[in-house]
Amino acid sequence: MNIFPCGVCQQTVFFESVMCTRCQATLAFLPDSWAMVAAKPGAATAYRLCRNYTEHAVCNWAIPAGDGDPYCRACRLNHMIPNLADAHAKEAWHRMEMAKRRLLYALLALGLPVETKAENPSGGLAFDFLQDSGPEKVFTGHSEGLITINIAEADDPFREKMREQMGETYRTVLGHFRHESGHYYWERLIDGRPQQDQFRRLFGDERASYDAARDRHYHEGPPASWWDRFVSSYASMHPWEDWAETWAHYLHMTDTIETARAYGLRVRPRPSAEGPRPPVVRTGRLDPAHFQDLIAGWVPLTMALNSLNRSMGLPDLYPFVLSEAAIAKLRFVHDVIAAAGSG
Repeated sequence: MNIFPCGVCQQTVFFESVMCTRCQATLAFLPDSWAMVAAKPGAATAYRLCRNYTEHAVCNWAIPAGDGDPYCRACRLNHMIPNLADAHAKEAWHRMEMAKRRLLYALLALGLPVETKAENPSGGLAFDFLQDSGPEKVFTGHSEGLITINIAEADDPFREKMREQMGETYRTVLGHFRHESGHYYWERLIDGRPQQDQFRRLFGDERASYDAARDRHYHEGPPASWWDRFVSSYASMHPWEDWAETWAHYLHMTDTIETARAYGLRVRPRPSAEGPRPPVVRTGRLDPAHFQDLIAGWVPLTMALNSLNRSMGLPDLYPFVLSEAAIAKLRFVHDVIAAAGSG
């Protein structure tokens, strides 16, 4: 994620900002120009605010003035939203929208196709933000371009409880969006395409029974030494989940590397008293278009992030170890995205 200057006073602002802390200008992100623009009262501008910005304060994106849709590129993907009469549901939806916009920023930056169901009825993308209703539970998942998210995931205690119950080391709202988008893009970019043969060589045959794989995973757990082949234990369940977890991990990496570069971060790991000095890795000069640069910068960066968290008495920010097999799968994701972005 990049950092942005205020469109009025050039103060540094953030992707989620709605007001500049220096000049109090109303801010909005305009994806068409990748800029944080300032809305000046009474001034004629080339853009307007999304309806979910002005009516519900859950969005901070803008729309070009010539676009007839009242919703921004992120909000027009919504199919169902929670009951806004419920204040807790509205706050949860707000958190969901922030994570969704981060996902959309990455997808658009990578040049991936992002279309609504109206634009592409058979292959478009849509989101349902739903909440449990009595005994009826909402399950986060994907089906034919529709991503459903249980808004309870926006509640930190609930998400931590689920993380412990599922035996996960990492569970975030943004992670859910990235994972489920992986299922969507498997259908868009892999299924029935030439890349499917290579996918099966790396990830396995997705035609294996998903129900049987799920039951086995939850009754028997992941295979021994799963970390030698997979980016997470959940990825070991079925080739579809392996792809979605690897896809999400790739988005974690590219977004974090871009953030490090935006802040001019340099990582120079100190060697131990014995042994040769390791090469200096400057994450600020990395180009995520080059996969080897991405991997070379990722390892020292995550070591530094984990060390900083430990210094604050917190768990590791990055509780993963990338095996050679997992890196080969990440490389495949990289190549698929590069091909889609250039197509």
